[in-house]
Amino acid sequence: MFSKKDKRLLPIQSLVGSDMTIKGDLRFKGGLRIDGEVDGNVVAEEGSKSLLVISETGKVRGSVRVGHVVVSGAIEGPIEASELLELHPSANVSGDVRYKALEMHPGAVVDGTLHHEQLDAAPKALALASSK
Repeated sequence: MFSKKDKRLLPIQSLVGSDMTIKGDLRFKGGLRIDGEVDGNVVAEEGSKSLLVISETGKVRGSVRVGHVVVSGAIEGPIEASELLELHPSANVSGDVRYKALEMHPGAVVDGTLHHEQLDAAPKALALASSK
């Protein structure tokens, strides 16, 4: 009755292997898993669904701009998750974080500020309510 795969997650189409180091910006579409290191910005194509998984051995030194971000490894730089940010117990983030939804497990570390981004409809509703 229940599938083992989580239907919410996009399939992983690209992989940075554990023995790989990429120097430079990385732009992608769909799902990406990082087990190695990226010295540069990791940015998903705007307007499309995107998933970035950083495993326990994965490390990014640069900014991250992706829809859904799952972190078990390390990020040294700012994160902008337009949909969901998941910080697992081994996650270590050094940088400011912007997110729409956040799931942070005990043990995860963020050395920076957390900024919750309101849904687009919320500010308009507040403006209407305050004008009465």
